[in-house]
Amino acid sequence: MKDSILILSGGMDSTTLLYDYQDRIALALSFDYGSNHNARELPFARLHCERLGIEHITINLDFMSRHFESSLLSGASDIPEGHYEDENMRSTVVPFRNGIMLSIAVGMAESRGLKHVMMANHGGDHAIYPDCRAAFVDAFSQAAQAGTYDGIDLVSPYTGLTKGDIARRGKALGIDYAETWSCYKGGDVHCGRCGTCIERREALAEAGIEDHTEYEK
Repeated sequence: MKDSILILSGGMDSTTLLYDYQDRIALALSFDYGSNHNARELPFARLHCERLGIEHITINLDFMSRHFESSLLSGASDIPEGHYEDENMRSTVVPFRNGIMLSIAVGMAESRGLKHVMMANHGGDHAIYPDCRAAFVDAFSQAAQAGTYDGIDLVSPYTGLTKGDIARRGKALGIDYAETWSCYKGGDVHCGRCGTCIERREALAEAGIEDHTEYEK
C-alpha cells in the first residue's frame, strides 16, 4: 500500500530507501535549502522518481542559507576534509535540518491522507548529527503522532545500519550508485576528501561494489 512520504536527497542512503520501499512510497520530497551540493543531488532525486513512477516534489527552504550557520551553506572552501569521526566535521551540521524537513513532510502526509514519513538516517550519522540519532527519531515520531489527527509516525529503517550495510542493500537492489551524489563541496565531480566522500568510498568498498564515482585527480 502506498502510505508513505520519503525525504529524498539524491544521495546514496535515501536513494536506496526509495528502491527498498518503493511499494510503500506515494511521494518523495526533496528540499533545496541552499547547500553547496543541492544542485548536484536534486537531479538524481528526480531521475530515480521518474524511473520508478513515484511523484516527486522539491520544496524551497532558502531561508536556511540566509539565517543558519553551517559550512554546508557557506561555500565549498569551508567544507573540512577528513573522516566523519573528526571533530572538524561538526561544522557541516545544519541546525535542526531534519526536524524542519520532517515537520513539512508530516504536514504533507496528513494533507494527503498518508500514514508515515520515512527518512534514511543511519548509524554512521550518529556521532556528528543529533537529528539523525535514535533518540531524535523516537521523540519526533511521538511528537508527530501526538500532533496529527491521523497519528502519523516517522519510519527510519536504516537507523541501526552502517553505510556499508546500506550499500549492500543497494547492490542487491541493482542500484547504480554513480547515479547518486555525496560530496559536500558540490563541484563538477566528487572531491574524494571530505567526510561524505570518504564514507562513500569506504561503504562501496565494504559492499564489494566497483566505484564508478568520478573523483578529483
